[in-house]
Parts: sequence; C-alpha cells; structure tokens
Amino acid sequence: MNSFDAFKDPALCRSLLARLTQEAQTPVRFMEVCGTHTVAIFQSGLRSLLPETITHLTGPGCPVCVTHESEVAAFLELAARDDVIVATFGDLMRVPGPKGANLKTASAEGARVEVVYSPFDALALAKANPDRKVVFLGIGFETTAPTVAATIRLAREQALDNFLVMSFHKLVPPALRALLADPEARVDAFILPGHVSAVIGVDPYAFLATEYRVPSVITGFEPLDILQALLHIVHMRRDNAPAVINQYSRVVPEHGNQKALAVMAEVFTPVDALWRGLGVLPQSGLAIAEPYAAFDAFKVLGITLKDHPPLPGCRCGEVLKGKMAPNECPLFAKACTPATPVGPCMVSTEGGCAAYYKYRLDA
Repeated sequence: MNSFDAFKDPALCRSLLARLTQEAQTPVRFMEVCGTHTVAIFQSGLRSLLPETITHLTGPGCPVCVTHESEVAAFLELAARDDVIVATFGDLMRVPGPKGANLKTASAEGARVEVVYSPFDALALAKANPDRKVVFLGIGFETTAPTVAATIRLAREQALDNFLVMSFHKLVPPALRALLADPEARVDAFILPGHVSAVIGVDPYAFLATEYRVPSVITGFEPLDILQALLHIVHMRRDNAPAVINQYSRVVPEHGNQKALAVMAEVFTPVDALWRGLGVLPQSGLAIAEPYAAFDAFKVLGITLKDHPPLPGCRCGEVLKGKMAPNECPLFAKACTPATPVGPCMVSTEGGCAAYYKYRLDA
C-alpha cells in the first residue's frame, strides 16, 4: 500500500471512526468550508456514519454558490454587448440571474459565451479574436486567484489590450469571521479548506481560536483526513483548548505559497465584496490593482454592480450560513433540481443542495 492509498484504507478508517464514536460525547456542529470537502464527505459515505453527537453543516465554500445575484446580473449585462466575448468556467453557465436568465440562455439568444478550462484559455481566445474584447469571469477563492493574476500579468507582457477580467474573487477568512459574528449560525468548529490553505497557509486563520475560541483543522479530502480532523476537533473541545491545526501538512506550508501570494498582491487589491447570503463583507474580495487597470473589465467597459433582489423562493443564503439543511428548503427536489435549478447551490457540483440531491439526502 502506498502512502496515498493509506488515506483511504478501510481498516484505518474503521478504527478512527470507532474512536470518534467513543470519544464524541459532547454534541458538536462542524462546518466544512470547501466545496471539495462537501463532495468528499458525501461521496465517501462518511456523513451517514458519523455519531449522532456530530452534526455536519455545509458552508460557503462553493465559489459559484456565493456569487451574488448582482454579480450574475453583471455577467448578463456583459454578455449582451456585441463587442464582447465572455470566457467562463462551465459551472457559471446555468447560475440563475434576474428573471431566471443565465449565461446559457444568453448564449442561445446570440451572445458569444465560451467555456474555458483556465484563464490561459481565455488569453488564447483574445489572441485569436483581436477585434473583440474577451472578458474572463474571475470567480473563486484564493485557490484560483493566483493563476488569474499571473494571466493578467502575462497579458500585459504580451500587450494583449483586448483581454479583460471581471474579478469577483473572494477571500475565505473574512467569510469565517462573518459566520462567527452571526449568533444564529451556531458553528462550533471548522474543517478548513485544503486548497485555499495551500496558498495562504495557517496564520490567516489564527483569529478563529484566539478571538472566537473555535477549534479548526486544515485537512485533506480523503476519508482518513476528514476523520482525523474530526477527532482533533473532539479533543480540542473536550480539553477546552481551541487551536488551528494543520493536519494537511503534506500539502499546506505553514506560511503558504509565497510565490502565489506575491503575484496576488501585485495584481489584486482587497476590497469590500458581495456574498450571496452574507451580504457585503469588508475586505473580502479582490479587485484589479491600479497598475493593471487596463485589464479591469469594470473600468474599461464602464460596468457597475446594481442592486437586485434575491431569487424568489431560493434559500441558498441560509444553506450557505449553516442555518438550514438543503433538504429543509421547501423547493428542494421539487421545483429545484439539478435539471431545473432555482438557486446556485443546486447548479454547482460543489454545492450543498446538489450534493444532497445526488446522494439522495431528501428526507
């Protein structure tokens, strides 16, 4: 057995699960803050095996899910322009906007919308279409922001003035602070995102333990990773010794990826940002910095965010804050399904509603 397979070893998992069941005497509500963790917990069957004292909450760790209604409206405004090609990741195509419109319907009505697999694909699209503005929709957390920043820097080096980015990148730590400041959220502990942490390291999470006394564990995505993280949480709560533990040290450096952080700091600047369900969070987003303003779609094309009401009936905001389980939404698996999504949590494969639906947690 190689070291990777060991993290899936059934005997080791059963052993850890037995320990967890024995030692988890006090109720604890933990939230994972990563869409990949959402999928991993459901896909592995761990959620159904956890002791009754442990409650799993899905959090705001899905980039598509936290994209605000006003941001989706800006996508559609952009797509309506004759001089623009919109370049986007595929999971944004079906996110509902005002009056149920989305990028897929915009494409059907004649908009030029291209699905790409990386921002570098969008750069190639700009080279191939010098007579059009190619606008890449930059969503995601600290995981994707460095690659987008590097692409913007490369566009400047290559003098590709028809390549633009509409940046909606968001930062995870401010969202965690907002959740803990909301007494209705009732989060006792966090499983922190492995991919994000590989970029930012451990230090940005320190406030979770020092200010809020909430046990938190950075962990990977295999069953053994998740069970070890939960055991750490149970021990920290038992000993009243909250900390931020880096259980994923095989991937996450203590101080993060310095090259990735440097390119982010060069190209982006922190700004207040809109989050679905959480509202405006201070310094939780990344806008394109002034030296790279020539690649900022907002400034070049004169687009601004406008107020838009929540989607009628959609409860994604409450799901993202852990206040409601997806299957508690009146629309779940009825009006709202992956084929007919009312909100983005049912669109993205990393969304809590989509995971509940796929793994038949509808009761």
